[in-house]
Amino acid sequence: RQCRYASLATAPTSAPPVPRPSQNAPRIARYPSTQPPSYKPAEFRKTQLNRQYQSLLRSSPVVLLFQHNNLKATEFMALRRELAQALRKVDEEQAKVGDVSYVGSEAKIQVVQTGILAAALKVVEFWDPNFDADASAQPATQAAPGSSQSLVQEKVVEHKLTHGLSRDAWLAAWRRNKTAKHGLEPLLSGPIALFTLPTVSTAHLRAALSILAPSPAFPAPKRKANPGYYEAPVQNALQKLMLLGARVEGKAFDTEGVQWVGSIQGGLDGLRAQLVAALQGIGAGVTTTLESAGRSLYFTVEGRRIMLEEEGKETTE
Repeated sequence: RQCRYASLATAPTSAPPVPRPSQNAPRIARYPSTQPPSYKPAEFRKTQLNRQYQSLLRSSPVVLLFQHNNLKATEFMALRRELAQALRKVDEEQAKVGDVSYVGSEAKIQVVQTGILAAALKVVEFWDPNFDADASAQPATQAAPGSSQSLVQEKVVEHKLTHGLSRDAWLAAWRRNKTAKHGLEPLLSGPIALFTLPTVSTAHLRAALSILAPSPAFPAPKRKANPGYYEAPVQNALQKLMLLGARVEGKAFDTEGVQWVGSIQGGLDGLRAQLVAALQGIGAGVTTTLESAGRSLYFTVEGRRIMLEEEGKETTE
């Protein structure tokens, strides 16, 4: 009976073949376009601080470096209050003459981690993504999808990342740092605080220096005009705060250079006016020199001619 049942059983049918994906199907990206991979793990706080410091340095043409020693939270809050008040006065004065940019409202002072700031500064100074060159270097002909040439191109594009946390940025900064210097290396040690301005405004810079680092060139406000500045928390904070230098338009300055930048009247426009006046003065000096040389030559020739004429008259007589 078992043999009879076995003879009546139908032959097993094979499973249908699994359809293979087409070779022309596009490759699936391994990461979203808004979250490209970074050289260091993106979930680490150090990585995010590095990205934040790079953005801060690129977007702030004026950066003042201060060293703070055991600055308490209450003292730092009092110092921020006086700084915001001084910058607000500058904004109000500029608003009266038509400048409503309110640069002082976007100024910030914050404590940073020195080691991460040094790494971010190297990337900002020594690495240029050069987006235009990358766009011009793309091949004019597009390879067929699925071909070996297309796979190679996709692999190159996948590894060609142009953000500040990419491996290319880290390698470029590491290589350039062997031979080039940005000038702030001696200052990046110990506890550091940064004061940043979104634009080069010498009026706001003078106000900030008069609060954070008063000097004869930038005196502190009078007690009668601003009694809150002479409170104990503010004065204790000033004793623990020391100006080290600055980075203005990508150039490193010491304390004397910071005072020179702050003494420029009118900011960049005032500096351009001084440059134009100096060039005009040079041109006027060159013109006067050439005219004086021509005049002296004319007087010399004319005097010689008169002398020869007189000698000729004496010989004829």
